[in-house]
Amino acid sequence: MSSISVLHIDLFQAGKNSSDFYFNTMKDHLVSSHKHIEKPHRHDFYATVLFTKGKGIHEIDFQKYDVSEGSLFFLSPGQVHSWELSDDTDGYIFFFSQEYYDMHYVNQHLRNFPFFNSIVSSRKLQLETLELQKMITEFEEIQEEYNTQNLMKEGLILSLITKVYIHASRLFSKNYDTLSSGATVSYFKHYQEFENLLEEYYTKEKSISYYADMLDISSKHLNRITQTVVQKTATEVITERVILEAKRMLMYLDESLVDIAFRLGYEEYSYFVRVFRKSSGMTPTQFIKKYKV
Repeated sequence: MSSISVLHIDLFQAGKNSSDFYFNTMKDHLVSSHKHIEKPHRHDFYATVLFTKGKGIHEIDFQKYDVSEGSLFFLSPGQVHSWELSDDTDGYIFFFSQEYYDMHYVNQHLRNFPFFNSIVSSRKLQLETLELQKMITEFEEIQEEYNTQNLMKEGLILSLITKVYIHASRLFSKNYDTLSSGATVSYFKHYQEFENLLEEYYTKEKSISYYADMLDISSKHLNRITQTVVQKTATEVITERVILEAKRMLMYLDESLVDIAFRLGYEEYSYFVRVFRKSSGMTPTQFIKKYKV
């Protein structure tokens, strides 16, 4: 049985003391890690990539983004991505585990940043010249500290990462509608908790009542929250998460459609097909013919 390659941080470390954080220039990263990243893959860590040179295409979960000078990308654990980049590509990349970030920021969840949750659909910021120079400076600060053995090194790196993410969040707020005008902080917090639970249980539990009970709220209120925050019903949010994983599996797993449906919690293949078609506008077989070449 084939599977989507899941890359771990220690594959990239090459003798570094810490296996929970990695930093490199894009030029060196593409050379040293080519054998790991040449095919579509997913990570078990958070990754951030800033392009300062080059062109190409970066595909994240079936959404294609243009790559050029000033392109800044954010990837969460589990997302499938691949890229086709020109030979002169350069920039910076860093990634880290959830545990690494939690060492100092136990009360600051990474999903609070808009580019790491589904409130904003895009995983890319395109920076203009002035903002790009500011961001390059911030990445270079991380690079400088990464290459030292200074006291409290990890604490400073985490602070610099958070600085980058706060800077990027402010830019996102200018470019994207990150929070519906009717969504209160309480609604947003409940929605994030719902997303976290969904990420853990979506293959087994697909009913609104299950997640509402876990959140200690009514199903009606959970629907009100999702409709206010993302303009979707709770059922639509659940279904979209399941179908996203179905698309990943259809593209990158060498398994029968029946087996994939079963792994996603559907004992009846015909029902899985109906759900898939209603969500994506095509059957699983049609999806494979369209995207798998």
